[in-house]
Amino acid sequence: MNEFSSVLLSELANQFALTLIGEDIVVSGVSSLQNATRDKISFFSNAKLLPDLLSSDVGAVLVKNAEGLPPAKTYLVCSDPALYFAKIAQFFHPLPVSAKSIHPTAVIAPTAKIAQGVEIAAHVVVEDGVVIADGVQLKAGAFVGKNTTVGENTIVMPRVVIYENTVIGKKCLIHSGAVIGSDGFGNAWAGDHWERIPQIGRVVIGDDVEIGANTTIDRGALDDTVIDSGVRLDNLIQIAHNVKIGSNTAIAACTGIAGSTEVGKNCLIGGGVLIAGHIKIADRITILAGSGVPNHLDDSGVYASGVPVVPHSKWLRNMVQFRKLDELAKKIKILEKNLSNKQLEKGEDCDAN
Repeated sequence: MNEFSSVLLSELANQFALTLIGEDIVVSGVSSLQNATRDKISFFSNAKLLPDLLSSDVGAVLVKNAEGLPPAKTYLVCSDPALYFAKIAQFFHPLPVSAKSIHPTAVIAPTAKIAQGVEIAAHVVVEDGVVIADGVQLKAGAFVGKNTTVGENTIVMPRVVIYENTVIGKKCLIHSGAVIGSDGFGNAWAGDHWERIPQIGRVVIGDDVEIGANTTIDRGALDDTVIDSGVRLDNLIQIAHNVKIGSNTAIAACTGIAGSTEVGKNCLIGGGVLIAGHIKIADRITILAGSGVPNHLDDSGVYASGVPVVPHSKWLRNMVQFRKLDELAKKIKILEKNLSNKQLEKGEDCDAN
């Protein structure tokens, strides 16, 4: 990473349109409140963290409002402390810049089109028909399959595998071990064995998409798997064939999405969520971690499923009762029927009188 060395708080405030309250000091990075030193910036957005703020040596703190906070501290006032912390962290720790060089061990097909300003590191393989735009970085050991296109300023980290006919937009960041365009899980049962169904679709990825380490995105069976612009995918996510994910949706680690499911725009999906195939999830839906989603979700909002963790001894007792649910349900139906019959008999007697 290309780290920025140091800057005056006043210069930083001017660049990000912040209001500086307190001493104008030189800062060199960001930190948590708990571990901050005098040359670091942190943020404060929760009153529960006041003890941490009081004891911190932090140089400056991003806050929404400095009123009522310790006057001895230096503050940068902004509309959203967490957001501006992210922006300032990027300022001090920007993504790597292209080295604009091709390593002699790289293997590049003669029909590949490589723009100016591209970095191709050691042992990269670029196959026939690939188009690499200006500013792209292919880090060590990356593989780019036939007829793939990679948009401007996209960074492909070491040992990423991109299969043939993939389309990747501008300013994407793909972390190590990700596999894009592998075959979807398509098989037909022939009575005594499975027949493989060729997966002939593509993966199409928009601009400004980040894909975490060891995440897998399968190519479409017939149509394309599509990841729209602005999507954020964490590590160890499985996205099956023909899935479509709407713009600016963020998905946490260990989530699995089965084939042909459509996820809307601006959704938040927690870790370990399991989403069934051939369903639609509307825009602006939040699904909490560990949930299972078997059916369509048509209305925006927050969804959850599953059983929260409980002590093992209590879980064992609950499981004993769970095994009896079918039997209990049948008994309840019988009791309801008997009660209904008694009420009918009572009603008939009353009529007779």
